[in-house]
Amino acid sequence: MADAELSDLSRRMDGALEALRKEFAGLRTGRAATSLLEPITVEAYGSTMPMTQVGTVGAPEPRLLTVQVWDRGLVKAVEKAIRNSGLGLNPQTEGQTIRVPIPEVTEERRQELSRVAAKYAEQARVAVRNVRRDGMDSLKRKEKAGELSQDEHKGQADKIQAMTDSHIKKIDETLAAKEKEIMQI
Repeated sequence: MADAELSDLSRRMDGALEALRKEFAGLRTGRAATSLLEPITVEAYGSTMPMTQVGTVGAPEPRLLTVQVWDRGLVKAVEKAIRNSGLGLNPQTEGQTIRVPIPEVTEERRQELSRVAAKYAEQARVAVRNVRRDGMDSLKRKEKAGELSQDEHKGQADKIQAMTDSHIKKIDETLAAKEKEIMQI
């Protein structure tokens, strides 16, 4: 397996880690962060669009988010999307601006967010393991075709496993940091 293939596997594993970080950014910890509303999609113009494409999201206060909707006709759709997002938010409309107060997070909700974070981390681990499996399958095919010796296969497999272990460790560290942030009062 060439270095290009190894770097491709590493890039795909990094992608799984980056996706996890984006999902974690959307987990609410009691402070207003514009990233909280970014994953929400809005029914607009006959399709679904990300929140950032229908308005400007801002955090003027620590416990308040605002969405300045560009098209007056989409205000109701944006409000509905926020309400139905499953984030436990209750938006209030004032003209073309939607105010989204961020409520205090209860201990029960913190535990629930921790479980959600763990689920996201497990999905990232599975993605990394799938990349490893693809790499290992490629090695087996090359060995069967006679392109690799058994020793080369073993060496490359060890490199792929080390890369996988490193990424799984990073995922676990990211999860531990997020759980600490969630549980902090």
